[in-house]
Amino acid sequence: MASKNDFSQVIDILNDYSVEIQEGITNEAQRIAKEGKDKLKDNSPKRTGKYAKGWTVTTKKGFGWIKCVVHNKTSYRLTHLLERPHLTRNGGYTKPKVHIKPVEESIIREFENNVKNIIQNGG
Repeated sequence: MASKNDFSQVIDILNDYSVEIQEGITNEAQRIAKEGKDKLKDNSPKRTGKYAKGWTVTTKKGFGWIKCVVHNKTSYRLTHLLERPHLTRNGGYTKPKVHIKPVEESIIREFENNVKNIIQNGG
């Protein structure tokens, strides 16, 4: 039968492993969010350039978690109008300028793959 000391060592090892994984995922989330922001700046429709320059990342941290949100700080009301078709005042529809969805899908895929690698490699 294992002693208390053995269990204590195992718990310490698991805690260290957990901290390494959390740090790896936190760093990856911040890196991917910044990469997504940069891609959106490059791929956004540029009429005056103000919309493209407005992309930013907001990061919230808690105990053992992080939340990175990529959003347009200056023209947030314009994002859905550009991304999706909508009615014009003449009764027609606008053509969508899809630029957010492809970036979102690519960074989600990349983040998932990188998190799997972080977990498999132990941080």
